[in-house]
Amino acid sequence: MPTSETQPDHPPEPKGIGCALSPVGHPGDESSPDLSLEAHLVALMFAADEPLAITDAARVLGVRPRLVEAAARQLVEEPPRGLIVQRDAERLQLATNPGSAEFVRRLRGDDSQTRLSGAALEVLAIVAYRQPITRAEIDAVRGVNSDRALATLLAHGLVAEVGRREAVGRPSLFGTTLTFLEHLGLRSLDDLPPLPASGSSRQTSEAGSTGNAHAASADRPGGSEP
Repeated sequence: MPTSETQPDHPPEPKGIGCALSPVGHPGDESSPDLSLEAHLVALMFAADEPLAITDAARVLGVRPRLVEAAARQLVEEPPRGLIVQRDAERLQLATNPGSAEFVRRLRGDDSQTRLSGAALEVLAIVAYRQPITRAEIDAVRGVNSDRALATLLAHGLVAEVGRREAVGRPSLFGTTLTFLEHLGLRSLDDLPPLPASGSSRQTSEAGSTGNAHAASADRPGGSEP
């Protein structure tokens, strides 16, 4: 007498479907399969104590960096409501939308303002548009010594040393920081307004007293970390 095979109570899930639907899902994690890669990336940025490197996010999520890169680009263009995603090179962070700056300041009771001198604003604009740049190159654009103004920007965390130039003496190279983006409420350096087509040194220098660079002298317009 032939015996019938016992049928399982639940048919086995076809192999590969779970990975196809959620490449970052984990067995036993009921929430992961319902979240997109972008959502996981937002969660990591929120939980991170410092700006999150794309390579670190890829390692944690178990996906290729190019997938995180694509998710990051999407989030920069379409961030969660009330927030922006700021990017500096390969680092990402969440910040509050500049449109909510007044209410964020009320919540924090923060009426402090970051006041910069005209010289500091001028140097900040030069660094923003010409980075990475050396101290000597900044002086050449301005025609005067910039040590004090540059020291002020370094103290405020608006610029930082980002490398060394392969030249005699290997001078330090300076660039803007994520704090710079926060003060101006920018998502990335791509949001800086373009300089006139001629791109003269004088026009770069004059950007320190007009345009976005001037925003750094006002109270923080948004971009506060959540």
